[in-house]
Amino acid sequence: MSEAAKRITDIGPPHYEKFLPPIIKKNYGQWKFHENPKPGVLIHTAESGDKIFSVRAASPRLISVTTIRLFADLADKYCEGHLRFTSRNNVEFLLTDGSNVDALIAELQANNYPVGGTGNSISNVVHTQGWIHCHSAATDASGIVKCVMDELTGRFTSMDVPGKLRIALACCLNMCGAVHCSDIAILGTHRRPPKTDHVSLPKVCEIPSVVSSCPTAAIRPTQVDGKGSVEVDEDRCMFCANCFTVCPAMTLNDPLNDGVSIWVGGKVSNARTEPMFSKLAIPWLPNNPPRWPEVTDAVVGLVDVWAKNARKYERMGEWINRIGWPRFFDMTGIEFTKYHIDDFKHAGLSYKRSAQLKR
Repeated sequence: MSEAAKRITDIGPPHYEKFLPPIIKKNYGQWKFHENPKPGVLIHTAESGDKIFSVRAASPRLISVTTIRLFADLADKYCEGHLRFTSRNNVEFLLTDGSNVDALIAELQANNYPVGGTGNSISNVVHTQGWIHCHSAATDASGIVKCVMDELTGRFTSMDVPGKLRIALACCLNMCGAVHCSDIAILGTHRRPPKTDHVSLPKVCEIPSVVSSCPTAAIRPTQVDGKGSVEVDEDRCMFCANCFTVCPAMTLNDPLNDGVSIWVGGKVSNARTEPMFSKLAIPWLPNNPPRWPEVTDAVVGLVDVWAKNARKYERMGEWINRIGWPRFFDMTGIEFTKYHIDDFKHAGLSYKRSAQLKR
């Protein structure tokens, strides 16, 4: 082996094999089947006969040092220190001794961490940063998720719904929260184009960067009072806040017009049907912290109608495709409006003008 191949570097993450529990490393790629005996518990059996028991609990997206220490102590106590976090913010404890499962569940519940999210149930909600961190947020993230899951905890800790249900929240339409591929998506929505501070812009922003940041070519360079600035074609603007990301002089936040939209029918899985994108259900709901009653009622209502009418294993989008969108709007009581009609055509034009796309 060459000296370069042996070189130890701190560039990039360590190899994942370093963190695998010994039983998973031993049986890697040789798992025969799995069972889901009760909510929150999975048993994977390998071809060798080895078994690993997974106990899944809900975890906040933003967690304190105290919570991390609690999880670490429980992992040390029951599963040789082995745990993992799922892509939807669940925490899973990986046990080799099945006799410890009930004791671990009891201790998690005693510390107010519900156990569930496996099989036909609602998994934990994946969400973005919201007002606590993100500069382009149109709504909060962890606040809404807390309110929604307060009402839906029973759907997490049981397996009484027809199929899997995944809920996601993104605080703006940059969608770093998987809202494009979840059964129910809560999306923060701006409704006004950015307000340009022409005095500050040439002092704090690079105009070429601002122009190139817009995915729909809605921003053009211009002169205002003899100084360089930009103008916004409001018909082209899709309120994504990309320009605000590179230029703080183009404020997009608007307390009166920012709100929440609800999307439905997305999924990543290719089981039974191909993956699907989410589609608009409710164009706009107001931001009403701290409990967001309109958003919570809308999400709970959608879950209840789907749970009552879907067939076994049928995801939200599959149910809608079977009954048809007119029937969906009738059953949910959601009003169909002009905003459900996709008439945004400028994006296609701007993509064709991109230097990366050739005829």
